[in-house]
Amino acid sequence: MNREEQLLEFDKIKELWAEYALTEAAKEQIRETKPILSETELLVKQRETTQGKRMIELCGTPPLASIQGLAEIVDIAGKGDCLSVEQLLTVQISLTMVARLKKYLCQGKQYEISLAWYEENLEPLEELRESIYTQIVNEQVADNASKLLKSLRTEIAQTESRMREKADAVMRANKDCMSDSFSTMRNGRICVPVKKECKFRISGSVIDKSSTGNTLFIEPTACANHYAELQSLSMDEENEVRRILYELTVQVDRHGEAMRENIKYIEKLDYIFSKGKLSFLYDGAEPEIVTNREIKLTDARHPLMKKEICVPLQFQIGNGVNGIVITGPNTGGKTVALKTVALNCMLAQCGLHVSCKEARVCMNSNYLCDIGDGQNLSENLSTFSAHITNVLDILRRVNEQSLVLMDELGSGTDPLEGMGIAVAILEELKNSGALFLVTTHYPEVKVYAEQTEGIVNARMTFDKENLKPTYQMVIGEAGESCAFHIARRLGMPSGMLKRAAEAAYGERRSECISVSGATMDVKYHVEENTQEKIQKEISPRIVKKKNPASKKAKQCEYRIGDSVMIYPDKKIGIVCQPENEKGVLQVQMPNKKIWINHKRVKLHVAAEELYPEDYDFSIIFDSVETRKLRHDMERKHVEGVALELTGAEAQRAEMLGKKNR
Repeated sequence: MNREEQLLEFDKIKELWAEYALTEAAKEQIRETKPILSETELLVKQRETTQGKRMIELCGTPPLASIQGLAEIVDIAGKGDCLSVEQLLTVQISLTMVARLKKYLCQGKQYEISLAWYEENLEPLEELRESIYTQIVNEQVADNASKLLKSLRTEIAQTESRMREKADAVMRANKDCMSDSFSTMRNGRICVPVKKECKFRISGSVIDKSSTGNTLFIEPTACANHYAELQSLSMDEENEVRRILYELTVQVDRHGEAMRENIKYIEKLDYIFSKGKLSFLYDGAEPEIVTNREIKLTDARHPLMKKEICVPLQFQIGNGVNGIVITGPNTGGKTVALKTVALNCMLAQCGLHVSCKEARVCMNSNYLCDIGDGQNLSENLSTFSAHITNVLDILRRVNEQSLVLMDELGSGTDPLEGMGIAVAILEELKNSGALFLVTTHYPEVKVYAEQTEGIVNARMTFDKENLKPTYQMVIGEAGESCAFHIARRLGMPSGMLKRAAEAAYGERRSECISVSGATMDVKYHVEENTQEKIQKEISPRIVKKKNPASKKAKQCEYRIGDSVMIYPDKKIGIVCQPENEKGVLQVQMPNKKIWINHKRVKLHVAAEELYPEDYDFSIIFDSVETRKLRHDMERKHVEGVALELTGAEAQRAEMLGKKNR
């Protein structure tokens, strides 16, 4: 399946089409269907579709059925192998279908439909069908297939009856030994259910036993005497059945060539009638196939869209006009119009009816499409790169018999550069002589189409009051995007519209811009009320993680003498050195001093609640020797001794200094 079929959705048409075929060969032919390049062949295919549809219309649905495996059955018979009952029944069913199809086609002759004369190529092979019908009944060889078979089966039935009677007699004579009141078949032998403890009282052979082992299934000696006879009769019956099947197989082989012809024509008719059924699906019509480069579609519809909601399209190209540039608002139906035109042309060239009231269609050597953005992350293709890649491929393959479709020409890049590329592509397509349809929003491309011979503008109409596209194409007129009008109707503030108009058209935003005789009204009635603003709605807000550094570094500043609790041990201590720049303080614990981070400390009782204002903390924190030395140094000079003030002493000195001042 090529890329163009997928882009134009012809692959979906094939899926629907294949559902109407019954034979695997017809389904395969549908899957392999491609545009026909031979005019003679195409006209034949179109005539077949029309006649198939007319036959269905006048005579009803053809009595076709699947003939899966019939060709293999004929081949098996030709090799000399014996056909099974199931295979012979398949032959009989197919021959019955051939007879009914032949009768159905005969009805079409009265309407002078040439397709009906295929009836002469079908052979119902009544003799073979009757032989199989009479000799195979209820999915087995019938008793009446031969006198010998009937006799053997009668003897087998009588022998089995005698064996059962013998078994019943044994059971009646030994009721107390039986675990059940009925005889049974085990491993092809008549057996009686005997209790385990009574097995030596019954003459015979143990054939099987129950799952618990309490019941033994014994074949009585009286029954065993008839078993050999039954086996012999069964072998004779099997040989007779095989002989009959071989005779029927020989008959199938004798008519093998006629059977193969039947298969060929059934598959051909299945394919033809599937085209007629598909035409009914979308109410198709036979197109007129022309040799000159012209396409004219009247009331064209996309065949995959429901008829009641699809707006018919009027389209014409050719006769001096090779290219059409379609413009109009987004969602206005430009892409659908492209696909509708191309898909109907492809249907016509594949021998199918078109989804139109009338159509005149030329044959195209190829269909070249660039539809969709074509982004491919795995191949690192952006929208613009994908477009250019496709366009270059199209320009390499295009010729004067091509039909080219390009959607959003020059999009996906800088508008000014995209416009230039779009004009260059149109120039190249024009020089190729191909028929082409492109869609665009660039005003400059509209101007180019207006000024260039062989290219015309077309627009998709839009209901500005209801903000709805009407999906009508008007050829010969350039369209507008209606962006400002749509934005205004949808609630964009006047100030924003004014700014948008200035950015787009400068000071000419409220003037009519003339483009080569075609006037495009860009008056969007932008009011001067620039105070109008978009009403903001309350939206969820992002909650940022709180920065610990922004918090207050400390819960409190610890002072000397504060009673604090140390975590996690929850022990009480007295602050003897306040926090340093690293947040570490010294705490007097019983018999020792420790340094600890302020985060592990919590204020228990403040110093001012425990001690007087000028309390000498050296009494708590300093040793007796240190206090005595300090006392001596306060009275006189002590040679060779230096005493460093502790935190408590420094704090006390500071307090005394403040008091003296």
